[in-house]
Amino acid sequence: MLDARGLETTAANDAAVRNFDTTLAQYLRFGTETGDALKRTLAEDPEMVLAHCVKGYFFMLFCVPALTGKARGSLDAARRSAGERGATERERRHLDALDAWSRGEFEQAVAHLETILAGHPRDILALKLAHYLHFYLGDDENLRDSIGRVLHAWDETVDGYGYVLGLQAFALEESGAWDEAEHAGRAAVERNPSDLWAVHAVAHVMEMQDRRREGVAWIRESEPRLAECNNFGYHLWWHLALFHLDLEDVESVLRLYDERMRADLSDEYLDICNATSMLWRLEERGVDVGDRWNELAERCEARTGDHQMVFPDVHYMLALAAGGRDAAVERMLDSMRTFAEGTATEQVVMRSAGIPLGKAIAHWYRGEYAEVVEVLAPVRYRLPLIGGSHAQRDLFHQLLIAATFASGRYETARTLLSERAARKPRNPWTWKRYARALAALDDDEGAALARETAVRLLNA
Repeated sequence: MLDARGLETTAANDAAVRNFDTTLAQYLRFGTETGDALKRTLAEDPEMVLAHCVKGYFFMLFCVPALTGKARGSLDAARRSAGERGATERERRHLDALDAWSRGEFEQAVAHLETILAGHPRDILALKLAHYLHFYLGDDENLRDSIGRVLHAWDETVDGYGYVLGLQAFALEESGAWDEAEHAGRAAVERNPSDLWAVHAVAHVMEMQDRRREGVAWIRESEPRLAECNNFGYHLWWHLALFHLDLEDVESVLRLYDERMRADLSDEYLDICNATSMLWRLEERGVDVGDRWNELAERCEARTGDHQMVFPDVHYMLALAAGGRDAAVERMLDSMRTFAEGTATEQVVMRSAGIPLGKAIAHWYRGEYAEVVEVLAPVRYRLPLIGGSHAQRDLFHQLLIAATFASGRYETARTLLSERAARKPRNPWTWKRYARALAALDDDEGAALARETAVRLLNA
């Protein structure tokens, strides 16, 4: 059988393949019908190799260690089917990718996916999953070039081309090619307003360029589509809240937090990352967040042994420490150390960056600010290893800067903020703190200029 992009697919009937196409289309748009479409696929063909493989991929995407066994079960079902009815080389390589991923070998998994793409550049499933893994490996160059390597096979006549532009937009943004990223993202949204990954990519460009008011308007334009997508919609509400925070509109941030970001108190990992990072930013600005940490800390207490990826782990640590769960913080640190003894992808990352970050967070909430600087400053250039975007990881750079002030290390604060002002010249948060550092070092003229810059930017 041939799928929507002309790729040979092993299946019992055409209806299974059409439902599989729908599954991928729903997945690409963060659709709430993704799971139902996959169930229909397997109802049409209970032995479809790629359908079982995708089921396994979806289990891994939840980033819950307890679901790894289910992913392996889906892999076993796919392998049985491949052995009994046969499978294409492309499908067998997907099984290898799922096998590696479920063993925690991210580099091996993405290598298999890239091999698929070399021979089958229109495999949009392999392209999207490689995009995800490059992202969480912190590999911005391959995030960008993975898309570039397949563009020769895509144009407007190929089903899903708009989604490829959306992937390209985000990859370009993370690589610092902001103008090109915005062009690709807007083109993708024009073709398909439901492509929320492309909406997200343009929002990232605006965040990186401190285009706060434009960012608010951009996300508000997509508000009708957010109600039609899965939990990823909460992440776009996070971006909207971040723009409002940069505008110092705290009331809107708290309203978005309560009514959008945490409306259903989800325990999905990205939702917790959104919430914890926003609460920390609010508190750093002197905002009383009330008892909002409590429900996050309660959910994270059950996840002290979760180490599917380092990125969510350090956010769980943030919730535990902020929520005053001291015993859980110690359990989490011990568990992180034990996990870091292995050689799988995230175990190595945990050893290199995750444990220092976890320690820095614990020190912060113990009031040990000098220790935050001592632990975090030497690893700040390793932070991309944990994955996530520049905007998400900026939380930890802000933590380091806040700790320099709290520990009275004003020269270090000045150095970091001078660096940051060169990189983000339109960011009021940066200039306000730069003014504080300069004032503490008796540079009154420089402090006054920095304060004026902050006010001008904020009113722009």
